[in-house]
Amino acid sequence: MSLRHPRRTVAPDDGAGVLRAARPGVVRPGSTHPAAARPHVAARLEDAFDRVVAARLRARGWTVRIEPYTGYGGDGWVRVLARTLLAAPGVGDDDLPGTDAPARAVRGWRSFATAQVAGAPVTVQVGDRTHALVTDRGGYVDQVVASDLEPGWHEVVLTSVDGSRASAAVQVVGPETRHGIVSDIDDTVVVTRLPRPLVAAWNVLVRHGAAREPVPGMAELYRELLADAPDSPVVYLSTGAWNAAPAMSRFLRRGGYPRGAMLMTDWGPTNTGWFRSGARHKAAQLRRLVHELPHVRWVLVGDDGQHDPEIYAGAAQRYPDRVHAILLRQLTFSEHVLAHGVGVPAPATARAERDALRDGVSVLQGADGRSLLRAIRARGIRLD
Repeated sequence: MSLRHPRRTVAPDDGAGVLRAARPGVVRPGSTHPAAARPHVAARLEDAFDRVVAARLRARGWTVRIEPYTGYGGDGWVRVLARTLLAAPGVGDDDLPGTDAPARAVRGWRSFATAQVAGAPVTVQVGDRTHALVTDRGGYVDQVVASDLEPGWHEVVLTSVDGSRASAAVQVVGPETRHGIVSDIDDTVVVTRLPRPLVAAWNVLVRHGAAREPVPGMAELYRELLADAPDSPVVYLSTGAWNAAPAMSRFLRRGGYPRGAMLMTDWGPTNTGWFRSGARHKAAQLRRLVHELPHVRWVLVGDDGQHDPEIYAGAAQRYPDRVHAILLRQLTFSEHVLAHGVGVPAPATARAERDALRDGVSVLQGADGRSLLRAIRARGIRLD
């Protein structure tokens, strides 16, 4: 499939009561750049390799399967998230590392040993509406489509060109919903020690998913925040790879975290360069949520080890009426040393926190979820 080929999509309400047309082009999940007329050399090399692998596997009888991801939506639209992969004939759909697969111990590297399918037709059934979509160069579906679903949780059914079916959960946020939670994942809900590249690689690629270490008290924090507003959306926003999404979804489910959409990114080459910017991905997705759900005020939860304070402070500065509070998990001395060479938060972090406070947004900090829970109780922060 040519990357120059635009496709028609439907985008959510822009706040003025009119559906705006999405910019044509192929967009990878976590990317804000439509496909260029001539992608970066890294993307072209990756595409050529993927085509060779896909052709050989198809010749051996491998078929296109669907790995679904949890999405979200609003009045008249939903954002559908999924990926198409090739699987051997003897592998059943339940054996794929999808988000709804049985909770089993799987070493992380197996989630990366996949063959994506670019340009694959996918049919999506959303309520009474059927949409014909096409995957992007990474094999992803990330599109906003028209919907007649009522507020609440629903299942949309995706069907591949080879007849494989998968159900993806979507949460439709009603117009009366006033609050929501955006949560980082790494070192916020799960201890990954991401600043240490070798340890992070070990955690992602080698360790069993069941061996991941939760940050104490974070699930309790989210449950209390949602106690008065159980229909509030929760969005897990991470710079981690989509390959890790199934294992992370199982971890969140086992840990008692609330169900929510997961917005991750692709570690491969992009249309504009060899590497993607994690900070840019987070900022772009947060900006998108603010525009897509303009009636929702967000509690932004992250850690003080990397870019979360700056990203969240930027959101508070641009959209002070859309940020309810900022909660930051404080990393340990050793985690800070590994993150940026000193045992305290970087100066940019302190400046970002001051900027958010100046814009009238509460910034609360704690070593874990229990500390943050005490802080929100003392400050009287609620979602109601």
